[in-house]
Amino acid sequence: MKAVSVVIPAHNAAATIATTLASLAGEAEVIGEVLLVDDASTDGTTATALRAAAQLSLPLRVLPSNCLDAGGARNVALAEALHPWVYLIDADDLHLDGGLRALLRQAESQPKADMIVGAYRRRVSGEDRQIKVPNGYQAACLANASAYVKGDIRSVAVGSVLASRRLIGETRFPVGLAYDEDTLFWARLMSKASLAMMPQPVMVYEVSPTRSDDRFAINPARRFLEWRRELRTLTDCSIPVSALKAREGLVALKIARVHYARGDLDTAARFLAVAAVAPKRRSEAWRCLRYKLKLAVRRRLSAQQIELQGVL
Repeated sequence: MKAVSVVIPAHNAAATIATTLASLAGEAEVIGEVLLVDDASTDGTTATALRAAAQLSLPLRVLPSNCLDAGGARNVALAEALHPWVYLIDADDLHLDGGLRALLRQAESQPKADMIVGAYRRRVSGEDRQIKVPNGYQAACLANASAYVKGDIRSVAVGSVLASRRLIGETRFPVGLAYDEDTLFWARLMSKASLAMMPQPVMVYEVSPTRSDDRFAINPARRFLEWRRELRTLTDCSIPVSALKAREGLVALKIARVHYARGDLDTAARFLAVAAVAPKRRSEAWRCLRYKLKLAVRRRLSAQQIELQGVL
């Protein structure tokens, strides 16, 4: 039964898209369409994908886009999806064979569920790391959405979720954000979803630490304010402000960590101050204190070096 619309946003993904498509080939019996959104690629992404899909007998449909934005590209495909279930995966990630069928079996065993969350394998700079298994979810929609935003329950990855097209409805990814657009999308879905969990890994999530950190290093104040403005719109699906403030603290702490590591101590201190006043768990409170102490030590050492240079 062709039950799934697969959505893949792609910008200059010619080097990886054939491998991603090949990882889906074993699921052809349940895939009704693969919607590849070619987002202003200049490297032959479309031609590469069409060749691979033809060889793999995958029902590929290419949708052109000029969003230059992963969330915007996904939205193009969400508006076109035809099948009862939607599965999103990025153009440099890998699906694990049998994962889609396992997600569908879980949906069949829990017929009221309209969002199925599987585990995923995290791969950092090409090296396999831990398997992230979903846990901590409850029956109450808003409780899940709130806990997810606060980081109290295990996050999901794009590629580890099967969501019904009915659940998605008009919900779309926020556009123009440098980071966290997927978290805001999943939170909106969770606020109205009946969830089912599955411990089986269904995909490999490729992580580049440098690329991830770069998102927080460029124009940090402007990007944070843009993201914060979008985050606060989650109040329209009844996620409490306290949960959103906790999320602000988590993201601010990430930004502080990146700038501390790169030697921009003033920016690190400003974002650490934001994180320090946000609601937080004990583990985040300890991280804030630890970075505050590390900042103080580095600033003192820097001041002593300047004094020494002046003497010499």
